[in-house]
Amino acid sequence: MQDLSALIDHEKGIIDRRVFWDDTIYQLELERIFARAWLFVAHESQVKDPGDFVTTYMGEDAVIVARGKDKNIHVMLNSCPHRGNRVCFAGEGKIRSFVCNYHGWAFGLDGALNGMPNNELYDHTPGFKKEDWGLHKARVASYRGLVFATFAPDAPGLDDYLGDFRWYLDAILDCADGGTEFLPGTTRSALKTNWKFPADNFVGDIYHALWTHLGGAEPTLGPFGGVKVDNDTSYQASVNGHGWEFSVQNNFGNAATMGDREIVRYMRSEYEAMEKRLGKVRAKMWGSVGSANIFPNFAFLPGYFTFRLFQPKGPHEIELHAWTLVPSAVSDELKDRWRIGAMRTFSPGGILEMDDGENWEHATTANAGAITRQQKLCYTMAPRAQEKDSVLPGRVHHGQLNDANQRLFYKRWLEFMMAEDWSQIPLDPISKPLSQGAITW
Repeated sequence: MQDLSALIDHEKGIIDRRVFWDDTIYQLELERIFARAWLFVAHESQVKDPGDFVTTYMGEDAVIVARGKDKNIHVMLNSCPHRGNRVCFAGEGKIRSFVCNYHGWAFGLDGALNGMPNNELYDHTPGFKKEDWGLHKARVASYRGLVFATFAPDAPGLDDYLGDFRWYLDAILDCADGGTEFLPGTTRSALKTNWKFPADNFVGDIYHALWTHLGGAEPTLGPFGGVKVDNDTSYQASVNGHGWEFSVQNNFGNAATMGDREIVRYMRSEYEAMEKRLGKVRAKMWGSVGSANIFPNFAFLPGYFTFRLFQPKGPHEIELHAWTLVPSAVSDELKDRWRIGAMRTFSPGGILEMDDGENWEHATTANAGAITRQQKLCYTMAPRAQEKDSVLPGRVHHGQLNDANQRLFYKRWLEFMMAEDWSQIPLDPISKPLSQGAITW
């Protein structure tokens, strides 16, 4: 195995292209990142009642997420321990139990082996116990409706994993009484790209929007407002490799680009309540120009409220799963408007996602050349250094136009890849609860 430390120089912002192409590196990612990290698997609204389930992936491991009879959410491998066959083929639904169609082994909603045809054949098998042969289970934890899981027994708790990034997440997840929900349905599409290209786009790359989505024109999208980037009134924040870049000037820039006046009217009408609930900074983050990624591959856009997973399918392909999140209390009409707006912009046929997908694919396939892979990639943009005494939590840089969050994303990537176990992966300290009175604009 090559020296991994030579692939990433996060201080200078120099990245070796092999991290996007090499299959040996990718296989190690599956073991050291996706088998260790807390990964998003579902929203609680998708599995409200006992028997509700969705199927998804943790890395390339297929899993079932189900609400058990005990009302708890269980996450388990979607692979029968008898001969390895996939147990559930549906994407979502409601069921009493899971039955493998190969030999009929039946499993409960909690993954326990309930029985199999001709049980008596195992009655006298030395050492056989049904409790030893259930579906392999992951650890499960939730944060304000978002359900995460990990197969690593030594991983820290989810709160420690997210750390102070929870403060930023609350700008979306704690925006109103009643919480949030995913609108029904999952959009799935396939892209021939390495999973890290879309992740590093969402963690801190507003720079591309001023050209990719606008053709070099005046930085405005949509008839009712849009993207305007000013480094004096915007920030990047990173915690444990999770990153969010956001504006505190244009309150509803992302929402406005969906082209629906009613959505913008609603968000403006809620601004005062949001400010009282969460303070000025997060009230402005709610629908502002920005994007975020929870390490490694779970991203979202405020305003659009599109949440997406970049599911790896080898070093050169992903399956993109996307949902629209909304406050549960809004009207059905407004929910539908948000769904349509998100589809117009960030879906396989959306005007923005098509732009991004094409670039991510070409950024991946261009690395097929042996000579091309010898040239490093430039992540050196650094107009402003990290703020030493910021009132905002995490590692904060003034200005969205900066590669800082991306450099910290790859720093985190290297920490996972170099570590033999979780004891070697550092965590940013969690600060005391922040006083909203100290954060004003």
